[in-house]
Amino acid sequence: MSQQLVLDRNVEDAKQFARILYIAHALTFFFSVGTLSILVLIVNYVKRPDTHGTIVYSHHTWMIRSFWWYLVWMVAGGVLWVTLIGIPIAMVIWALAWLWMAYRIIRGFLDLNSNKPMPV
Repeated sequence: MSQQLVLDRNVEDAKQFARILYIAHALTFFFSVGTLSILVLIVNYVKRPDTHGTIVYSHHTWMIRSFWWYLVWMVAGGVLWVTLIGIPIAMVIWALAWLWMAYRIIRGFLDLNSNKPMPV
């Protein structure tokens, strides 16, 4: 088997695994408001070095950044919620964070299927 064929197969395997991670992020995000996404995040961190130099690397980075920014906005909403005066603002922040995360998951999945790297 040629070296190029092995590399192509490794990239395809990495892409398939990234697809599974996008689906896992989506499921944990939609059914647990992202709390279980920490498990998928750990897998992203573990698998990302294996994909260095491929478009899949940018997708792992995209998922990792999406998680951390989502967490920042959820915590910001939580801080506002505690102040009681900020409850309506917290609700808006949480809704916008949820929509933003849904967009990031969908866009990443579609771009991966189109063989496009994510902006980093």
